[in-house]
Amino acid sequence: MQKRYLSGFDLKLTDCETAVVIGNKIYVIGGTDDPTSSGMRILDKSTSKWVIPTVLGTKPKTLKGHSSLLLNKDRILITKHDSKSNESVWFLEVDTQFIRDQKKKFETEVVAWSKGVIGDTERPVVISGPSGVGKGTLINMLMKDFPTLFGFSVSHTTRAPREKEQNGVHYHFTGRNVMEEEIKSGKFLEFAAVHGNLYGTSIEAVDVVADAGKRCILDIDVQGARSVRASSLEAIFIFVSPPSFEELEKRLRARGTETEEQIQKRLRNAKAELEQGNTSGLFDHILVNDDLEACYERLKNVLGLSEKMNAAPETTTKVFDLPVDLSLSQINEKIVINRGTAEQKIVLDLSSMKGGAPGRTRGLDIYALDKLT
Repeated sequence: MQKRYLSGFDLKLTDCETAVVIGNKIYVIGGTDDPTSSGMRILDKSTSKWVIPTVLGTKPKTLKGHSSLLLNKDRILITKHDSKSNESVWFLEVDTQFIRDQKKKFETEVVAWSKGVIGDTERPVVISGPSGVGKGTLINMLMKDFPTLFGFSVSHTTRAPREKEQNGVHYHFTGRNVMEEEIKSGKFLEFAAVHGNLYGTSIEAVDVVADAGKRCILDIDVQGARSVRASSLEAIFIFVSPPSFEELEKRLRARGTETEEQIQKRLRNAKAELEQGNTSGLFDHILVNDDLEACYERLKNVLGLSEKMNAAPETTTKVFDLPVDLSLSQINEKIVINRGTAEQKIVLDLSSMKGGAPGRTRGLDIYALDKLT
């Protein structure tokens, strides 16, 4: 433990902690591996009182050695020492729009972690449409023709697993109290109550697909699409529509898998979804499935696909080693990471940064200092 003087305050910080001043608050970060600890405390300079904030997002496993740098007064860049560059960059959001929204919910101090990701991924694809319109068939055609380009997010549910269903494969099966708390914490893009159980798409589930280098497909209803549109996720929204309501009813009956009562319920839901899908301005593209093959071609055109795109793009991002000791400096939207000598300096470029808590922060670039202009 050592004393450090900061803005006139006598702070007792460990060697594993850093402190950042933002207005009347001093944010003290790191210093513990205890999973039950927030690893965060805030000193309110106006009252000289410490506050332990509500911490959202997925925090780093350890912050024993790190550097911190304030960015735009709404987030703090954290760079872990003695690590690979693709695992070392984190952001602690303190006054972003997400944080302001969460403060209203929790009525207390809130911060949120977001892992920084070098490089970017294609925008996720949200596909909606009434039952029986053929969107599932279209998605299966995409997955068959482009198996390395697309992936599904695994949804969460509070219902019990059915026979042969595997946790993490068919669904993430979770307790209702746990899911309700995570919904409150802003970890879900969309959710709905169905027959007494909760179903939903978490931000983490979408990020896992992107982390694997694939483009995430979300097959959700119009209500879910509306929730995703209101979130921080930058997606392409596609609505698949039948040529007519009469044709949709014909297709539903032709399946022969449902009772008349179930068909009537699906038709009522379909009528509402068609009205919202075609008139709300929610969707970027509306595809009429009058002919399956023709509709599939239109879908591929919307997504910028060709038959030659059958392999995942190769990554060319260079990975740098970060030492035990380093320092940070900022030039506009570029962060210079000093690893010791001039030859060891690298640049973290934030100019294309996007996303953020409670998900990943993507679009970062990293390169040797000689490329900095």
